[in-house]
Amino acid sequence: MFDRIREDIAAIRERDPAARSAWEVVTCYPGLHAIVLHRFAHACWRRQWRWLARFVSQLARFLTGIEIHPGATLGRRVFIDHGMGVVIGETAEIGDDCTIYQGVTLGGTSLTRGAKRHPTLERGVIVGAGAKVLGGFTIGAEAKIGSNAVVVKPVPAGGTAVGNPARIVMPAVSRPKETKHEGFCAYGITPNADDPMSLAIHGLIDHASTQTQRIDEIVAALERLGARVEALNAVDGAALVDLKRLCTSMDGKTEERTESLAR
Repeated sequence: MFDRIREDIAAIRERDPAARSAWEVVTCYPGLHAIVLHRFAHACWRRQWRWLARFVSQLARFLTGIEIHPGATLGRRVFIDHGMGVVIGETAEIGDDCTIYQGVTLGGTSLTRGAKRHPTLERGVIVGAGAKVLGGFTIGAEAKIGSNAVVVKPVPAGGTAVGNPARIVMPAVSRPKETKHEGFCAYGITPNADDPMSLAIHGLIDHASTQTQRIDEIVAALERLGARVEALNAVDGAALVDLKRLCTSMDGKTEERTESLAR
């Protein structure tokens, strides 16, 4: 038990530069308090002491603002940063070295008792603040969930999910980590991984800009060849005026003939 707590403290100090000492982590980090109390509640749950397990989880919720169902399974070195408003459902499974920020919900969308209703986070997953992961699917190892994303389908290993509903973004550059925590991305912010919707919109804007530039080049080439666009417009306008005059005169002559025949 104490070895697990030492691991938790070391993980928090590694991922949070604001943690200045082990004593500060032990006394001031509600995420650590919630995880320690959850271990006791989970042990009660597995021994079929269901009421006691739920009571301990509610006590932890009252003290820390973090609600973890006693049936949920948590791995080693899980770090819940800040923690207020975090909700983890009964059948959720969280792998080793995962990081969860405030306001996260690992929720279920099914009402079937005994079914796998909540998500599974594999090793090293990062879930940003306010994200909602809803359903009994799997988030792959080292995946990242952006802040306020709403994830309703699986995320592949190493991928990033952003937006509502979440869209899957794969890292633009994949390279091995040179240091132990080089690949850690606070709040699930991944460098060089843009939203595909944003990329598509920027592509359309660039295409429109290119087309405008191309049209200007064509007009300039025509002007260099002596074909003045303004002159063409003027000629077309004059021809249209002449056509209207011809039609008017023909209508007048037709009316005169009709009157003469009537007489």
